[in-house]
Amino acid sequence: MATDRVRLYVDARYLSPYAMTAYVAAHEKLLDVELVTVDLAAKAQHEAAYSQLSLTGRVPTLVHNGFALSESTAIAEYLDDGFPGPALYPRDHRLKARARQLQAWLRSDLMPIRQERSTEVVFLAPSDQPLSAEASAAAQRLFAAIGAVLPVGAEYLFGRWSIADVDVALMLKRLILNGDPVPERLAAYAQHQWERPTVQLWVQLAKAVA
Repeated sequence: MATDRVRLYVDARYLSPYAMTAYVAAHEKLLDVELVTVDLAAKAQHEAAYSQLSLTGRVPTLVHNGFALSESTAIAEYLDDGFPGPALYPRDHRLKARARQLQAWLRSDLMPIRQERSTEVVFLAPSDQPLSAEASAAAQRLFAAIGAVLPVGAEYLFGRWSIADVDVALMLKRLILNGDPVPERLAAYAQHQWERPTVQLWVQLAKAVA
C-alpha cells in the first residue's frame, strides 16, 4: 500500500483516548498526517458531512486514498498491515491476540474508572472526589491483569513497544495523575510510555487547547 498522506479526524479538545491511540499509531508509522478536529461539544460528529464519512459517527476517523475508517483499534491494525515502518503490534500471533484482548477489555470494561477518572483528569485537572468502592475494585482488577502480563522489570508488555502499551498507560495515568494509589512498578511502566515522543506530541496538543 502506498504511504500517501492520511487525514485523521480527532476531537477538538484532544481528550479522546481513542483518538490518541490512532494519532500515536499514525505517527509511529512516520506518516504525514493531516489532522482535522471535530467539535464534539457542538455535536459536529452528527452533522451530515461527518456522519457520512464515519461509519460509526465517532472519532477518530482515518481517511486514506478515499477509504474512511473509524474505531481506533481498526485504524491501528489498518496502519500496521498496510504501511511500512515500526510494528504497532507484536508479530507473534499469540502476543498480538493478547494485545488486542487488552485493548478490547480497556474499551469495554472498567467503566467506574473511566467515569470517575475521565481523561479530563489526565489532560486538564484532577478530580477532588475520592474513588468510589466500585472504581477502587475496578482499579484492583486493572492492576492484577496488567501485573500478570507485564514481566517484572520490563519496559513493555510484550518485549518491545506496541500500541497496547499506550492504551494501558493511559488507563493507569487516569489514576496516577489524580494521586490515586498505583503499584510502583506499574506507575514506572506507565511513566516510561508517557515519555515516548509520539505520546508527548498528543499531550502537547491537549495542553495547548486546555
